[in-house]
Amino acid sequence: MKLPLDASTTRETYEPISSLEVSIFYFLVVITLLVFAYGLYQRLKSYTEGPDDDFPRLNDFTTRVREATRIAFSNEKQFDRDIYAGLMHSFILWGFLTLLLATTILAVDLYIYGRFTGESFWIGDFYVSYQFAVDALGLLFVVGIGMAMYRRYWVRNDRLFSRHSSLEDHLFIWTLFFLGVGGFLLEGVRILVNDYPPHEVVSFVGWAIALAFEAVGVPAGESSAGEAIHWALWWSHSLLSLAFIAWIPYAKPFHMISSFANVVVRDENAGARLPNIPADLDATNAESMDDFTWKERLDQDACTKCGRCSSVCPAKASGRPLDPKNVILDLKTYREQNGANEDEEIEIIADGGTSVIDSHTMESCMACMACMDACPVEIEHLKSFTRMNRQLVDQGDVDKNIQDIFQNVMQNGNTFGDSPRDRGAWADKLDFDITDARDEEVEYLWYVGDFPSYDERNKKVARSLAKLLKESGVSFGILFDEEKYDGNDIRRIGEEFLYIELAGHHVETWEDCEFEKIICTDPHSYNTFKNEYPELDFEEFADDPMMPFEYTDEWNADGEIEVYHWTQAVEELVKEGHLDLDGTELDYTVTYHDPCHLGRYNDEYEAPRELIRATGSDLYEMPRNRDDSFCCGGGGGGLWMDFEEEPKPSEERIREALEDTEPGDEIEKFVVACPMCMTMYEDGRKTGDFEDDIEIVDVAELLVEAVETKHGEVGASAGSSDGAVSAD
Repeated sequence: MKLPLDASTTRETYEPISSLEVSIFYFLVVITLLVFAYGLYQRLKSYTEGPDDDFPRLNDFTTRVREATRIAFSNEKQFDRDIYAGLMHSFILWGFLTLLLATTILAVDLYIYGRFTGESFWIGDFYVSYQFAVDALGLLFVVGIGMAMYRRYWVRNDRLFSRHSSLEDHLFIWTLFFLGVGGFLLEGVRILVNDYPPHEVVSFVGWAIALAFEAVGVPAGESSAGEAIHWALWWSHSLLSLAFIAWIPYAKPFHMISSFANVVVRDENAGARLPNIPADLDATNAESMDDFTWKERLDQDACTKCGRCSSVCPAKASGRPLDPKNVILDLKTYREQNGANEDEEIEIIADGGTSVIDSHTMESCMACMACMDACPVEIEHLKSFTRMNRQLVDQGDVDKNIQDIFQNVMQNGNTFGDSPRDRGAWADKLDFDITDARDEEVEYLWYVGDFPSYDERNKKVARSLAKLLKESGVSFGILFDEEKYDGNDIRRIGEEFLYIELAGHHVETWEDCEFEKIICTDPHSYNTFKNEYPELDFEEFADDPMMPFEYTDEWNADGEIEVYHWTQAVEELVKEGHLDLDGTELDYTVTYHDPCHLGRYNDEYEAPRELIRATGSDLYEMPRNRDDSFCCGGGGGGLWMDFEEEPKPSEERIREALEDTEPGDEIEKFVVACPMCMTMYEDGRKTGDFEDDIEIVDVAELLVEAVETKHGEVGASAGSSDGAVSAD
């Protein structure tokens, strides 16, 4: 269709109002911008009052902005797990940005280009293209808002509602709706009173609305009724737009700015590494909101109340008193209220219900990072949670079971409280000796870990892994009684100084050994050795008489020592043919559970699966797999505490394996790659009455069974992997 255009085709911007009204409008614009600027200044001021963050946040700034722009514009985080929400948010975002860009283009033409040149570029072909684009994307904007309203008011999605739901949530969505619809109504009546200019047919939504106005009796062309409606719609739309702009820094609309900023300054390793604390014992953790860094404050302001973190939180699903969204918003609410009432400070976290956050809430956290993975605006929940856990430790408000664990580690170097001399006793049933890495050079220094060393069920896993390494022909050794607990989980529940003591002991011990690589049985050990030991400033603590080490260097800062989870190392050995498997040895129907510390923490999803496939077993995925995996409940100290929960996370996960996977109850083996997961699922198998339905095995047990099926017994029996023995 050829439009009747000429080079001057355009429209009048302030058509329905007088020159006096234009002046009034300009005055209101200035007031709006001043109110907006003041609100933005107050926000920025609150960030500058916060302490510096522990990690670089603005380094390589251009790359950060570029990557944040890609994440924001693609809506990839919104599409994750929820296609409806992804489409909804994409329509709203792209529509809103188009309308914002359209307004900006018009302002540039009127007040910059026009003032300097006396001409306009908002004419002819450009104008017509502009009008079509604005209508098309504006319509998507309204559709997106409609989808949001349907989900909020008709479906009533549970995760959108909490004690922090308020009037501002409704005002925000309805304001956007009236801005979108109001803009189209204004366009429609403008087309009508101008008697349908032929080129305006490209404004297809406005054109249809003009026809609707005419159908209900408003005449086309100049008329008193049409002009009155035009005037009323122009002012109502303008005033609503100005009010919305002024409101942005003070309420929920601010997330449009803070969310993008939060994505820009995110830490790619957040959660996998935690911030250090200074050697100064007077250092505070969460005594007041003044202790929260500017990034943690930005996290609070970036929260959109979408509830994605709540919907994936295993603690919340199990009935524990934790909702990640509420914790972040509780802190934000207190910060904002306390700013106006500085004399009414209360404790940030304590036991007894009188604080901002109750201690039982933080004790419920499994440190699984599901909340952080689901968050579309990159809020780093675990960083704030750990800060509060450290405060609990400082105050002595720690669960008794956790106090016992701390005591066990301090006295015996392990969480079981058993003798360090028995740490290597698990290997006594092997018919070959394991090298003492303190005395001989090895390729692999194997950190066995607490549970494989002391827990009867996990000792079988350790023996299976030892047999695999032996069969592979590589040189490996362990530290025997010089090995202590890795410290990963006690760090996450707040005991930082004991963690540093353990780390110092290990790096000092490793310095006296000759090896090329470290392999870990436990993903928790793997995470802290790989991501956190290199970050510690040992020199700051070496002179402390309470610290039993003199190590002053940065350990593995250049990554010279490779750190592996055992599945990564053995996968390479399998690929190189060391175990001589052809993939037909076993024919089990299995499913695999991704450990949080291997998967979400360190993005390793394929190595365990490749090993399972190498045995010939048929692997079926649970609906929640890889980065959407559902925590076993043992992380963050959960393994050591008692909770009233229904169902237990481990029970729910086994139910998922038996009911929601494709083979259903034909799943024979529930495969894990983490000693803590093994312990939790063996317990869940009993408490959930699944003992006759499924078997819990480690990848190492499955793999060694495949090797022995093809080549015969490797070493002494590690115990049958058919009939798993309970950790109890």
